[in-house]
Amino acid sequence: MLRNGLEPWHLLVVAIVVILLFGSKKLPEAARGLGKSMRILKSEAKAMKEESDVAQSVPVEPTAVHTSTESPMSTSTEPPATAH
Repeated sequence: MLRNGLEPWHLLVVAIVVILLFGSKKLPEAARGLGKSMRILKSEAKAMKEESDVAQSVPVEPTAVHTSTESPMSTSTEPPATAH
C-alpha cells in the first residue's frame, strides 16, 4: 500500500481534483503567475549573489583614527585643570 509513495493513479486523482476545484480557465492564469514569480525570485537571488561577490572582492579602505587625548565632544577652550 505505501511501498512506493506516489503511484501514477495518485497523480491522476490529484490532477482531476485540481481541475475540478479551480476550473480549466483559472489554471493557465495560475501557471503564468507562478512562472513570473519564479523568474523574479531567480533574478533577485542572482542579483543578491552578484552584489555579495562584488562586496567581497572590493578591498576595505582603513578609516581615519582620532588619536587626540582630548574628547572630540569637548568644546572648552580652557586648558585642562591640574591638581596642586
